[in-house]
Amino acid sequence: MVESTRKAAIATVIDNDAIKRRFGRLTIQLAGEAARRFSQVTPGQFAQIRLSEVGLPEASSIGGDLADSARRQILLRRPFSFCNVTVESPTEVRVGILYCVLGPSTLRMTTLDKGDKINIIGPLGNGFSVPPDKKYAVLVAGGMGAPPLQHLAGFLKANYPKVQTFAFVGANTIGDLPFTVEGPKSDSPAISEFTKAGAESHIATDDGSAGFRGLVTECLDQWFKEGATPYEQSIIYSCGPEPMLAEVARLAAEHNIDCQVSMERMMACGIGVCQSCVVEARVAGGSETVYKLCCKDGPVFDSKEVVFEQG
Repeated sequence: MVESTRKAAIATVIDNDAIKRRFGRLTIQLAGEAARRFSQVTPGQFAQIRLSEVGLPEASSIGGDLADSARRQILLRRPFSFCNVTVESPTEVRVGILYCVLGPSTLRMTTLDKGDKINIIGPLGNGFSVPPDKKYAVLVAGGMGAPPLQHLAGFLKANYPKVQTFAFVGANTIGDLPFTVEGPKSDSPAISEFTKAGAESHIATDDGSAGFRGLVTECLDQWFKEGATPYEQSIIYSCGPEPMLAEVARLAAEHNIDCQVSMERMMACGIGVCQSCVVEARVAGGSETVYKLCCKDGPVFDSKEVVFEQG
């Protein structure tokens, strides 16, 4: 199975919708053996997509801050996690990819149209796991760390209906949330994508334009201190910027809550060959540390295992 996930497959673009400023949602369809592989995907896993053959948009539509980087040559595949996976039949699977236009690769993604073909390898890495003794799942996302947690929310609803799910999503401002916000912006707004997955959602924005004013970790800490869920029956899942993950891990340790974090690294190959995506990790039972590969050993790790850089 490990070897088969490294085989390149051709996926067909079904939809490519622009959402908000620089966010897009790409839906691709896989068939045959590739569909069988992706039908078994675990939330938190990812795929490597080749975008070197995809064209750029018209020069007039490229933002000034991307004009210089847009024409950089793309040699390597790019990693993307999934916001949802729909198994339509044993040999037909649809995969949703939420992306933010930040550079030459994601800029090219905006030009993909229905019927286009893309080259993809996956699913890769190790995703989130659900311990049998947990009754409450707390999802904490920052920025573009949201897609695998959206996937996880739907996965929990379908496979662990007795687990109550809560989603905390943070961003600088409401415009940086790649989701549909429902309700009054200042009075406990909800995120439609998580509501549909049966999750109670909480929004935190740095500028207070939606939900809690402040960092998502501050919102989370306040929520836990209010006794929202029993610590021993809860588990935190988090993905986002590393400083945020470090704070989530600290809060989890402070409250003695199990926590899994999805780490982000530059991944040149995605299969453990290039050794470019190392994560420093503690050896259980001692002070020694080792380096693990984000693509192969992760991207999901136990938060107690990760050695975060001191900010």
